[in-house]
Amino acid sequence: MHCAPLRTALSARLDGEELPPGLTPRLLDEHLAGCAGCRRFEARARALSVRVAHASATAGGDPATVEALLAGLRSRPVRPGGTARGHQEGNTGEAAAG
Repeated sequence: MHCAPLRTALSARLDGEELPPGLTPRLLDEHLAGCAGCRRFEARARALSVRVAHASATAGGDPATVEALLAGLRSRPVRPGGTARGHQEGNTGEAAAG
């Protein structure tokens, strides 16, 4: 199976959403065990979720501040490998995932 649908499912799982039809937690875990690229994707997505949650809490839940943060993240160019330009591999705190 290609990585793109699995990465969509990984994002859904991280967000507490229902997995797409045909994809199970076991299938995701088995794919992650054999795919370093998807493990990196998941690590970056987890780090991004933590940063957004922290920024939201720091902003006191102010929607304008949270939207400004998200807009800044969306505007970062993403290379084909899934990393934001200027991102150092392994530094999951600075990556864009999605």
